[in-house]
Amino acid sequence: MEAVGAIVALLVVLFLVLGVYVTVKAVRAAKRGVDRTISEARRTVEDTTLRARSFAQAGSSGELAQLRLSLRTSMRATQDVLQAGAADDASLKETLQLFDRLSVHGHELDDELRRLERDPDKAALAERLPGLRERTEQIKKAADSLRWSARDRARRFADDDLDSLSTQIDMEAGALRHWTTEPTPDRTPAAWPEPAPEESEAARRAGQEPTRPAITPPGVRVPYPWEKKAKPESTT
Repeated sequence: MEAVGAIVALLVVLFLVLGVYVTVKAVRAAKRGVDRTISEARRTVEDTTLRARSFAQAGSSGELAQLRLSLRTSMRATQDVLQAGAADDASLKETLQLFDRLSVHGHELDDELRRLERDPDKAALAERLPGLRERTEQIKKAADSLRWSARDRARRFADDDLDSLSTQIDMEAGALRHWTTEPTPDRTPAAWPEPAPEESEAARRAGQEPTRPAITPPGVRVPYPWEKKAKPESTT
């Protein structure tokens, strides 16, 4: 009984540990989902605000907003393409590492542009704009290059696969159209041959005429079929 009780207690502990583990995993997954939703919402709000500033504000402030918006759009598009392609193409994992290094420079530039939006010294900001614009274009150009290279690679693989599939389909279609007509065996049941007309007539006559011996004995007269039989003579 003590052994049974120990086993039951161990099972209870295992179920409790398993329940805690599943609960923690569920909470973490829910938290990641909430964080992702909050991040997407915040990003959408920031992009909308930057888009509004780029149109509404003139001068350096509007250009800063336009630089931030174009930088974030390019980096986000490249990240989405590389992450989606890396799931099927292992070669893009190295490309993702390069993008991560590029992202460090992109985040630094975005933070600097955000701080400069609140800088009241517009004259100093105007002097720094050409350098900021150049850095933004350099990072965007690198991100666009990675993104379009990944897309060209995926399209090339898709084209090669389509060409190979088309070749296989053409071969299969040709095989399906190539058939041979085999002669159908004669399944008519065997029948006895019809007798020749001469043979049939001879057989019919043979059946009607009496059978004659091959040699007529001496002194025996064989009557012909057309002769009438003689009437017996009366003895009275």
